[in-house]
Amino acid sequence: MEVFAIDPLHDPRWAEFICRHPQASLFHSPGWLEALRRTYGYQPVAFTTAAPGAELANGLLFCQVKSWLTGSRIVSLPFSDHCAPLVRGSEDLMALAGHLQRIREREGWKYIEMRPLPGAEPCLDPGAGFHKGGTFYFHMLDLRPDLERIHKGFHSTSIRQRIQRAERDGVLCEEGRSEALLAQFYHLIMLTRRRHQLPPQPIEWFRNLAACLGDALKIHIASKDGQPIAGIIMLDSGKTHIYKYGASDAQFHNLGGMAALLWKAIQQAKQAGAVGFDWGRSDCDNETLVTFKERWGAAR
Repeated sequence: MEVFAIDPLHDPRWAEFICRHPQASLFHSPGWLEALRRTYGYQPVAFTTAAPGAELANGLLFCQVKSWLTGSRIVSLPFSDHCAPLVRGSEDLMALAGHLQRIREREGWKYIEMRPLPGAEPCLDPGAGFHKGGTFYFHMLDLRPDLERIHKGFHSTSIRQRIQRAERDGVLCEEGRSEALLAQFYHLIMLTRRRHQLPPQPIEWFRNLAACLGDALKIHIASKDGQPIAGIIMLDSGKTHIYKYGASDAQFHNLGGMAALLWKAIQQAKQAGAVGFDWGRSDCDNETLVTFKERWGAAR
């Protein structure tokens, strides 16, 4: 079976393909890929068995990452919690994986990394040339029940009381994609990353995401008396809304700003017809983050 490489940013078949594939997400979209390219210089490539001009029926999406420290590799995808292989079955996967292995040997790539969702574990089958490189928890909140039932599933003191506290104390929530909201969010990101002793992402990453994703991205900011106290970035992936980034000012944690923002985002996702609220992946040993997600009723 012959395999072809295509440019998902310029081949119009890619955007059409991910619109109809049930496992495609916003992380497969040209907008997300363009933001990666603009910010980090990562060039995306998709491998498919569809000949030029033929309708796409499968595709494995990657970006090549070159680093003097970690070596050259291709990743599906950098800064993405998941990026499912878009294949019809094991025959597609074996053909594409075999092709990738041959390129890896020829080009001297250190490794090929894929980040499948739960349920797509066949791509980890050693028969396809892959093995398990890491294990993470993935959390999803089911939005199919009514909002009252969803709300009752939240932890009573850690979540529901914080939402009530924010409402009682007049915490203001606003949303949009403006440069002013981005500046407020980025200030909160710097505070949060400093608290965790991590370097912040470049502001251009968030600016490019807003420019490339358009209305699929929303910045939510919670403020008290004009002071930004918490912020989140939500991504609209159609039937699933993704909580991608969160940040806060620790001195105002008692005001419940983060809880207010997330509850509002959950309500908006439900009203938009989404059936899932994607909390992303977590390191298995990060008990604080895992507990936080599960107190919102998210299933591991």
